[in-house]
Amino acid sequence: MTTTANLIAALKQELKSTRMTYADLADKLGMAESSVKRMFAKGEMPLSRVDAICNALKIDFAELARRVADSQPLLAELTLAQEKAVVADKKLLLAAICALSQWTLEQIVSNYRLDDAEAIKYLVQLDRLGIIELRPLNRYRLKLAKTFRWRPHGPVMTFFREHAVHDYFSGGFDKAHESLVLVHGSISKSLAPAFVERLQRVAQDFAQQHQTDQKLPDQHREGYTLLLGMRSWEFEAFTRLRR
Repeated sequence: MTTTANLIAALKQELKSTRMTYADLADKLGMAESSVKRMFAKGEMPLSRVDAICNALKIDFAELARRVADSQPLLAELTLAQEKAVVADKKLLLAAICALSQWTLEQIVSNYRLDDAEAIKYLVQLDRLGIIELRPLNRYRLKLAKTFRWRPHGPVMTFFREHAVHDYFSGGFDKAHESLVLVHGSISKSLAPAFVERLQRVAQDFAQQHQTDQKLPDQHREGYTLLLGMRSWEFEAFTRLRR
């Protein structure tokens, strides 16, 4: 659906929610009802007409545009091409991770060796890749769903397996707010999906809390990485000892 079609759909929804008929709208616009119906049916109207309809509906155009943007489906996973582009440039990957954490441009520049121009360049690239929607004053809307995950065998996960897994697990996990739990066991195959679902809920709770706590001052927040996994697996050295 094109942007114009999305705007038309949003206007139709607003008409419905306010219980304004085409006849009512035509009267406010000084047009014939048939002309209004034809305009909506064809989906063709200049921005000046959209603005006039917004005035009739008592809704700001910026608010309408925001609703259109918010109604767009969010990505649960990137395409292979998108991930390849992200991981090809380490600074772009950094910008993507910062965007996932919903850092502002100011936070990115103050924490990493990137100047404003360079950071903005990477935000523009993320916008072109469809990961964020860049807005005025270098603000942005993340276009990834709360359930977003990197492709299991994709370029980004491959990069982290090769370059970040050892670094992550080399920590002691011994602080009061840290934990590392390793549990082995044999359970019914029919129950395994239920445990996976519970893990996914924990991840979603973490993501939701991250969203909620963005309103807190920086000094009251700390960056954490939650790593959850469950698979049918045996340590290779043990497998070699099997009869």
